[in-house]
Amino acid sequence: QVQLVESGGGLVQPGGSLRLSCAASGSIFSPNVMGWYRQVAGKQRELVAAMGNSGSTNYADSVKGRFTISRDNAKNTVYLQMNSLEPEDTAVYYCYFQAVAFIQRSWGQGTQVTVSS
Repeated sequence: QVQLVESGGGLVQPGGSLRLSCAASGSIFSPNVMGWYRQVAGKQRELVAAMGNSGSTNYADSVKGRFTISRDNAKNTVYLQMNSLEPEDTAVYYCYFQAVAFIQRSWGQGTQVTVSS
């Protein structure tokens, strides 16, 4: 079992920036992927960005060029730097961890990001 603790959400004006962090602990198997999904009430959860512990990345088209995912493998922590935020980025952001050898994903508790003037 993997436990995930997120931090860094909040309220920001359009055009602003936020940095999310997510620290994993527990049964950390490699290779693995850590990343972020987001969800707006009444809609499906959508992938924002993901990163393997080897360094490979994947981004949703809507955030390419604005968001950057990074990892500190020694700390089992993943970050999401969000720049040029738009009201459409408003959502609850969920961190996840998945060991490549297993189907099950572990999820964080979610952190609210609100982009509004």
